[in-house]
Amino acid sequence: MSESTPIIEIRDVGKAYGKGSAQVVALNSVNLDITSGELNVLIGPSGCGKSTLLYLMAGFEKPTQGEILLDGTIIDRPGPDRGFVFQDYALFPWKTVLGNVMFGLINNGWSKREAREVALEYINLVNLDGFEHAYPHTLSGGMKQRVGIARALAYDPKVLLMDEPFGALDAQTRKYMQQELVRVWEKTGKTVVFVTHSVIEAVFLADRIIVMTARPGTMKGCVEVDLPRPRDYTGRSYLAIREEVLDLLEEEVARSLQR
Repeated sequence: MSESTPIIEIRDVGKAYGKGSAQVVALNSVNLDITSGELNVLIGPSGCGKSTLLYLMAGFEKPTQGEILLDGTIIDRPGPDRGFVFQDYALFPWKTVLGNVMFGLINNGWSKREAREVALEYINLVNLDGFEHAYPHTLSGGMKQRVGIARALAYDPKVLLMDEPFGALDAQTRKYMQQELVRVWEKTGKTVVFVTHSVIEAVFLADRIIVMTARPGTMKGCVEVDLPRPRDYTGRSYLAIREEVLDLLEEEVARSLQR
């Protein structure tokens, strides 16, 4: 892996909700560096703060303690240097595929002509050319999520943040979308931080898997995935890394269930 300066620096980050006896500590003393160009996967038991950490990177929320920096600047609000892909698609049902991808660009001052050109480029990148004028209700789940990816990439962000984007898809579509994400990532060279519950998905996608503890979430360990792509789900090296991640998760999942 690259030894270059990290693009994202997470420094002693904590996040709590509520006050007094009702306070819930979601994250505690998280320290992590994200290297430019890597595909990183966050995994951990349910409720461990994976999505919370992603929202803090996006600037949707602010940490209770510590700080997160992007290229040396503290993140304190959302910005076009970070694209976000939600689990539930979050598309405007009254807008076409093209309209959804153009929307944010126009709202940020782009001309309609410029926004259309860029939107069509990214619609083509995610293999949705021919569906530019389709409405979301006519699309499959995988196609809707490809619209979400195109929309997030249209800004040309430095970092793509993805919150369990394939969790609601059937097994066959999910596998296809994993392959599509790798293709788009290799094409664009973006830094990706991807949240999942699936160890199989994590090992298939990641350069590095970041394992989190049960709540309050912090870093349990990092697993480097130095396997060539495309990856073989049945290969010996793949299965060995999967077992390593499962071993790290086992105790944390048990703690989470005991709560």
